[in-house]
Amino acid sequence: MNQTADALSLNAIDDKLSQRHINLDPGGYFIIYLDREAGLICAKHFTNVIDDRGLAIDPETGKVIPARGKVERTQCTLFTGRTAKELCVAIFEQTQPCPVTLFDHAAYLGREFVRAENALINGQEYVQD
Repeated sequence: MNQTADALSLNAIDDKLSQRHINLDPGGYFIIYLDREAGLICAKHFTNVIDDRGLAIDPETGKVIPARGKVERTQCTLFTGRTAKELCVAIFEQTQPCPVTLFDHAAYLGREFVRAENALINGQEYVQD
């Protein structure tokens, strides 16, 4: 198998895994983006409550937070860092209580922060998975 075929099969694995069901974190969710001018990876943290159906609910309005589309909410905290490691230390080690309560969510954030860091370094577009 050549390198192109290897990359395609790895992308297929990632694409398939991105479609799996995940339990939402009762600690909230993050919107990750790049601030290229400042050279920063940014992560807005939003709180939510998970109802008995497994849906994320806005604690202020009691309404379901849609998974797609524009949602007008104010973040609780904005975390920033120049590297994935700096951001992870700020969120997981320096913030008490930690806003992330599920291990799979922590692993996902670590992967996304590395992707964002690579995009920042290489001048590529970053779109959160």
